[in-house]
Amino acid sequence: MTLISALDIIGTFVFAISGIRMAARKDMDIFGAAVVGFATAIGGGTMRDILLDSHPITWIADITYPIVILSAIPFTFLIRNRFNSITKPLFIFDTIGIALFTISGMEKALSFGLNPFMAGVMGMTSAVVGGVIRDVLCREVPLIFREEIYATACLMGALTFYLGIYFEVPENVNYIITTACIVGIRVAAIRYKLALPKMKA
Repeated sequence: MTLISALDIIGTFVFAISGIRMAARKDMDIFGAAVVGFATAIGGGTMRDILLDSHPITWIADITYPIVILSAIPFTFLIRNRFNSITKPLFIFDTIGIALFTISGMEKALSFGLNPFMAGVMGMTSAVVGGVIRDVLCREVPLIFREEIYATACLMGALTFYLGIYFEVPENVNYIITTACIVGIRVAAIRYKLALPKMKA
């Protein structure tokens, strides 16, 4: 397994956890939590593969993805009490998920020959669509449409990742720097209440 495949699997796992946690907050049963977790984990990657005309869809072709998503259900249940002692656990897993999916999505798009800008958009799509589906299923205003800096962090991470490629930064180092960039922007945005300017009517 390549490192980028491993990042994609890890991103799938943590995004599934974020979906399951949101479902738990909404008092859904285990089936509802599984559906939300599954949709959260595969939503962005599915949309990316459709737009790239990449077939078969990644999670359909590789049984590892459904297994990883399903394993997130007992994992989340078993350590649920530990989550209660973590500040904003949903934020933590969501942020890690968007960072890893931005990288894997952009790298796949580049491998399909897309220009850097569109590859960045594909990375952002991979990162945010699953969260949008999660929020809609849980009757929440999608995080991407709120005041928080969210998709912008993905785009900045995509730019960082491409610059790393352009300047021939070692691959593993580039992954770490890009992840740190996205996580850092999200943490700073929450801590200092940073937001994009609002549109005026």
